[in-house]
Amino acid sequence: SVVMPIAQEFSPDVVLVSAGFDAADGNPAPLGGYKVSAKCFGFLTRQLMSLAGGRLILALEGGHDLTAICDASEACVSALLGIQDAFPEDVLLQKPNANAVHSLQTVIEIQSQYWQNVKAYSRSVGLSYVAAQSKDCEETDAVNALASLSVGVMSNKRLLDDPMEHDCDSM
Repeated sequence: SVVMPIAQEFSPDVVLVSAGFDAADGNPAPLGGYKVSAKCFGFLTRQLMSLAGGRLILALEGGHDLTAICDASEACVSALLGIQDAFPEDVLLQKPNANAVHSLQTVIEIQSQYWQNVKAYSRSVGLSYVAAQSKDCEETDAVNALASLSVGVMSNKRLLDDPMEHDCDSM
């Protein structure tokens, strides 16, 4: 909702990620405590691969829980190799934490002053991944439909020859 729209607008030549995995499930609350799954780190890596023509560098740094580092690193390397590990549907349908939604809305409000792309995401921050994707598709379809419409001016002759005018007169 924040990083990808800004990164797409910025259009980097290369993406460098400081991959410490402090947010990984297994790190205690003072260090991380966010419980981000290894599969999620793989998913995030796949998202980042859509930038910069796929030129992505993951630099392992830090980390406090060896198992969490190994699992998250493996998921990221798998993503780099094109191996997709599907999420369980209940994870994709899960709504974000209310505190996270509030934080994201604040960040979007501030960053939208500088990056136009993030404005569109303010309405979908509190939705599940599936609902947000569905909303994005619906909005894209609506924009495409509106873009395909054309507006023309009818001539006066056309108005006089309108069959509806004749139907009204015959009643």
